[in-house]
Amino acid sequence: MAVDVGDAAPDFELKDQHGTPVRLSGFRGGKNVVLVFYPLAFSGVCTGELRQIRDELPMPDDGDVQVLAVSVDSMFALRAWAEQERYDFPLLSDFWPHGGTAQRYGVFDDGRGLATRGTFIIDTQGVVRWKAENALPDARDVGEYREVLAGL
Repeated sequence: MAVDVGDAAPDFELKDQHGTPVRLSGFRGGKNVVLVFYPLAFSGVCTGELRQIRDELPMPDDGDVQVLAVSVDSMFALRAWAEQERYDFPLLSDFWPHGGTAQRYGVFDDGRGLATRGTFIIDTQGVVRWKAENALPDARDVGEYREVLAGL
């Protein structure tokens, strides 16, 4: 099942790199969410993308934007990666059921067993306002996220 612009974003609860449960609906009424699915921690393109998000995208202290980054990696791998790279947003583990959340959003590659580079911008009411999916070797453009968020 794919999620399209205008759809209500499917709710989910996943553990972050510290084992804390994070529920998408917990941001409803308060923050726009940039939901970023990525293949694997510690990989070159993913590291570059998340560094760019860390350095260039509005963060939670800006008040109305929350980044949630999701992969099939274990919580333990995500914690090590977050500490190494100083990511200050939640890295969510879609480890078990393996890729279940990515599947619900239509961004899971069954053959490889990982999430593709899917991005969803979800408004404060829980509605998908923008989405994009990049091929695995192709990095995303964070500038597009800023433009979409500025229009919300």
